[in-house]
Amino acid sequence: MKRRIFLKTTAAASIGAISAGLPAPAIASGKIKLKMVTTWPKNFPGVGTRAVKYARDIEKATDGRIKIKVFAANELVPALGAFDAVQGGKADIYHGPEYYWQGKHKAFSFFTATPFGLTATELSQWINYGGGQALWDELSAPFNIKALLCATTGVQMGGWYKKEINRVQDFNGLRIRMPGLGGEVLKRLGATTVTKAGGEIYLALSQGNIDAAEWIGPWNDMAFGFQNITKFYYTSAFHEPGAGLAAGFNLDVWNSLSPSDQAIITAVSGDHYQKSYAEFNARNAVSLRSLVDQHDVQIKVFSDEIMDKLIHVSDDLMQEVAQTDDLTKRIYNSYMDTRRNAMEWGAIGEEPYLKARRLYKNFGKKI
Repeated sequence: MKRRIFLKTTAAASIGAISAGLPAPAIASGKIKLKMVTTWPKNFPGVGTRAVKYARDIEKATDGRIKIKVFAANELVPALGAFDAVQGGKADIYHGPEYYWQGKHKAFSFFTATPFGLTATELSQWINYGGGQALWDELSAPFNIKALLCATTGVQMGGWYKKEINRVQDFNGLRIRMPGLGGEVLKRLGATTVTKAGGEIYLALSQGNIDAAEWIGPWNDMAFGFQNITKFYYTSAFHEPGAGLAAGFNLDVWNSLSPSDQAIITAVSGDHYQKSYAEFNARNAVSLRSLVDQHDVQIKVFSDEIMDKLIHVSDDLMQEVAQTDDLTKRIYNSYMDTRRNAMEWGAIGEEPYLKARRLYKNFGKKI
């Protein structure tokens, strides 16, 4: 596989082994130059901008030795072609959600979000302390990929609908943009679901090619202008309670990096995960207020009847997915172990506090 990586000339023997076939001037420059493709529209807030910041922070952390050129969706490859580009060596890194690749293997969805699955904090818990990263490595290696969590959108919204969804039957015949396993759940309720990259959603919704769409949350949704098409905005995102985003490295490229550079990139990835979570929470709060106060958006909540049906259908689906193969079964069991542990601790630690905090709304009034 052709490599697009330029290595420092620190040891003649290792350079000869690693850099065979690379242009001599590139090696002599002492720089590692990589290409990153993303699934995001260029400079799109929160996700597109996060990818650019991620590349820049790796460059800063390595004192300029590793330089990453970022290509937005459709600049080098289409958004949904990012995985193939990195796997095949056309690019070195992708930045996007793993559930876009569920056509390659169903288990990739676990590393973005699953219906009624892990929150953003719990996903990090699983990856870093519940065995998730080792399982992810095992899943990705046959595709010549090494993936790391590098961002999260936090909890998402349930989507924009052109008509109100009051009963389970209202999903029947609905055409909705919803990727991942969440889309599979709605299919079982009679909906027609499609996976479209972010930049394609507004046109499809505005032209009536779809009846509903979920994207991310108030900050990003307002940037696309969905509030100009419909006013029915649903919560919560049963399908993405804490979507994780990944940096997927071509495995040959990753293995050619020094252990110190791998450690730096891993640390930068973790830092961006935490910062993106904080940023989305901050921006979503302000944007939601604007959607309601300035654009007359109506916040709708799925009924208990609908949520009860969704969770039962989701459970059936997840158990079926777990039977895909031995690896998926092990990923499923590990993921659900973390979910049970997190729910048990949350019920004791966080939920009573959050309930108590809502009792007195005037606490902390501005002075």
